Parts: sequence; structure tokens; C-alpha cells
Amino acid sequence: MSKTDTGALAHKVRRLAHLDIPGAGQVTVAGRYAYIGHIPNKEHLGTTIVDIADPYNPRVVATVTLDDPFSHSHKVRVVGDVMIVNHERNMTKIGRRAEQVPAARAALVAALGREPSASEMAAKLAISQADYREVEATRAKPYENGGFKVYDVSDPTKPKLIAYHKTGGIGVHRFAMDARYAYISTEMDGYIGNILVTYDIADPRRPQEVSRWWMPGQHIAGGETPTWSGKRHRLHHALRFGDEFWASCWHGGFRVVDCADIAKPRTLGAYNYHPPFPEPTHTVMPVPERIGGKRIAITIDEEDQAQSANEENARRGRLHAGIATFDVSDLSAIKPIGLFEVSELDSPFSRVEGARFGAHQYHEAMTGTLVYAVWFSAGLRIIDVADPAAPREVGFFIPDPAAGRSAPQSNDVMLDERGLLYMVDRLVGFDILESSV
Repeated sequence: MSKTDTGALAHKVRRLAHLDIPGAGQVTVAGRYAYIGHIPNKEHLGTTIVDIADPYNPRVVATVTLDDPFSHSHKVRVVGDVMIVNHERNMTKIGRRAEQVPAARAALVAALGREPSASEMAAKLAISQADYREVEATRAKPYENGGFKVYDVSDPTKPKLIAYHKTGGIGVHRFAMDARYAYISTEMDGYIGNILVTYDIADPRRPQEVSRWWMPGQHIAGGETPTWSGKRHRLHHALRFGDEFWASCWHGGFRVVDCADIAKPRTLGAYNYHPPFPEPTHTVMPVPERIGGKRIAITIDEEDQAQSANEENARRGRLHAGIATFDVSDLSAIKPIGLFEVSELDSPFSRVEGARFGAHQYHEAMTGTLVYAVWFSAGLRIIDVADPAAPREVGFFIPDPAAGRSAPQSNDVMLDERGLLYMVDRLVGFDILESSV
């Protein structure tokens, strides 16, 4: 590892600029502007728009705040003059650990032969009784603000709200879009966990639902019964490549879906590698060109529940979230090929107490065989999958923690048409990077 003049550890990557803006969930770049969606924060900041025409001197030119203290909009996409942001209920302070409540209750009922008490549930989940009461109170509260908002950004310095489309449940998590459609991952009444709802946005002021896709077992109002507990199997989000959706399904692995008829999506193939891999599938995408005559796909998992404070000791020796490659030449017989992980020895922040260490997300498009990915506590990693059985790292950038934080928590990255990289941290910070790979 080599130190850059900014104090970061880097190889073939250098920082051009940094802004200490509040923590973010996603960054997208359109033209000369970067659009940043923020993690819940005390300022109720939803979106920041940054002029990046001069990558050495980025300037904040607009912000969008939320008037709903119970919601956040940490995801953002822009196509043309249209910006879409999600609207989702804030998590409890123990985050996704609340998902384990149904399974924990079922296990205790089986063991005790009765409904467990609040103290027994708290002990089973290894959280305090106060935290458990907060989880139950949040689950019991009605929430009617979930959905997505559409803005006119023909002048990015003056974004204008033109539509607020409500969906259901706790709202929209992640999504993708193009000039005609928005591919929304959201909870909906009658379903367990997020499903894919496609909207026609030809008239962005009036989004129109086109179709729904879900995994068998999610449509409980339609008589389906899930084979899993709670919301562990659900759509994280789907990316469209040609006439296919590539859908990451959390602890349900991934699915490839035919969308040639956008009104009637149908599943072509599926693969679930959980278990034995403990961390959920965050994103899946195909490599643009065949390698050795084979069609290859790449998944990235999210370091999630293993990093809960109550599992501080249990996570030692446990496989961290990483990247996996698959042969998807035959979608009826998908085969795993290779793995890529960042070792705990490769970051000075890998064992910082209370901080996650493991993969999270990559740039959701490829040119050639390079993958640009971000790791909690290990920054940007550039990975070459030219040999999908043995992906290799060819560059990296590990920033020093910003604003007095104990470890960097790099959360999202995007590559623009100039070849520059834009990285956000879920706690604080926005970096513009240049790679010489």
C-alpha cells in the first residue's frame, strides 16, 4: 500500500476533490452535475446537487429537504431532465435486525410452547428490552408516505417537484430508470417484502403502473405462502439490460427475468447461494461481452447483519460480503465460478469496533472487464474479472475517515463518461477520484 498526499492508502487511484457533506446512500452523475441521496440525518436533507464541471472544485448548487421526519430519500437517479428519489420509512436504531423478529418469535414459540414475553424476545435477539419495545412500536405504527418523488431538473440549481407517487408498506428502497420506465423496488399492500413495480414515466408528472414481478411466496393476498421467515427473501432492486431484468433478491439470491413484454415479466433463471454465504445479495449484473465463449454475471453482497454490535465476537472468522462470478450461459443451469474478497489485512479499519467491514455496491454498468466497487471500511476497489474464476484487484483507494469518524464507510460509487469516479460515504463525505488503471 502507498500513502497519497491526502493521507489515504491508494494504488493507481488519486483523489481530485473532497466535500464533507452528510452521509449518503447513492450518487448518480448526469452531465456536469452529481446528485447525491442522503442517509437519514438531523437536517432532514434528502438530496444534494453538486456542480462537478471542474472536478477539482465541486460546488453544491442545490439541496432538497424532506418535510417528513419519519422518512428518508437516500436513493436518486436522473435521466434527461427527470430526477427520481425514493421515499422510505426510517429504520429503527437497530436497523435490519428487526427483520429477525418473525423467525425469533417462531423459534421461541416452538421451544416454549407459548408466545414469548418481551424480555424473552429481547434476549433471543440479543438486544435491550428498550430496543425491542422500539422495534415493536415502529412495526405497529401506520405509515402512509412510502413511494417516490419526481423532479424536473431541467435547471439542476432549481429542482421542481412535479409528482409524488405513493406505493405501499414502508415504501421504496432502491430503483433504476431509463427515459421511458422507472423500475421501482417497493413494498406493496398484499405482498411480503419488496417487489418490482414498473412505471411508465413518459409523462413524468403522471407515472402509470405497467407491471409487477415478485418471487413465488411473496403475494400473500393472492394465497401464496413464503418458505422463508419475515422479509429475508425480497427484491433489493432490479437492473434492466436489454430485454432482461437482473434482480437481486437479498437472502433469496438472484433472478433473471424476461421483460421483452414489459407488461408480462417472467422469470428465466434463478440461483441462491444463501446458505452457505451469510450476507445478502445486493446487486447482480451481466458482463457486457462473453468471456471464453461463456456469458458471465457478477453479484455483490452487502455486509449487513454480521456487523451488528451484538455479533462483534461471532463475526470473527465469518465470511465477509464480497463479489462472486457465475456462468449464466444457460439460465436454467446457472453455475458459480469464482469469488473475490478484501482481506482484513488489506485495510487498517477492518476491525474498528462498531464499523462494518465488507462489500456493499459497485458501479451498475461495465465497460470491458473492470468492476468498480466500494467496501465498508476499505474504500474503492477496482477488480478485473477477465478471468472470472480468479478475479483480481488492480487498483484501490481507502480514504481516511472524515469529520472525526472512526472508519470510512464507503457506500456507493459511479463512473462518468470522463472516466472519473464519484464515491460517497454513508456517514460523511463525497470524493471525486481518478484512476490510472
